[in-house]
Amino acid sequence: MFSPKRILVPTDFSEYSDQAVSIAVDIAKQNGSKLYLLHVISLIQTCAVDYCFDQATLDDLEKKSSMSAVEMMEKQLTMFPEAKSIEVETDVKKGVPYEQILAEQNEKKADLIVMSSHGKTGLLDYLLGSVADKVLKGAACPVLLIRKPK
Repeated sequence: MFSPKRILVPTDFSEYSDQAVSIAVDIAKQNGSKLYLLHVISLIQTCAVDYCFDQATLDDLEKKSSMSAVEMMEKQLTMFPEAKSIEVETDVKKGVPYEQILAEQNEKKADLIVMSSHGKTGLLDYLLGSVADKVLKGAACPVLLIRKPK
């Protein structure tokens, strides 16, 4: 029987991510696993049309985004009291979400990724691909994809 010991859960703080966290906490509790909760801050575009942000402003935005993400992860975990009975590590990374998720999976040697899919469809999603799809294709471990309930 598959018994993951290191579970990576990427979160964007949506209701879909809440479902993924809930399921991951249950799996972790049943298997005595460690949970790695990850939020990825997308890269901030430095210039728009003919205006560019200075580096100090960008650094400040990044710092505030990171601090806010840590607070939101802590708040998200309080929604699941059973998370107190397992080991949880939180992390905030900056970059392209699917790349950072795959890098974190390798770094933490996660043997399961539990993540949500927003279930978006359409031509743009087909052409660009979703974060979940790219993680599914690139992960070196099983991925449990939590879809929106019907």
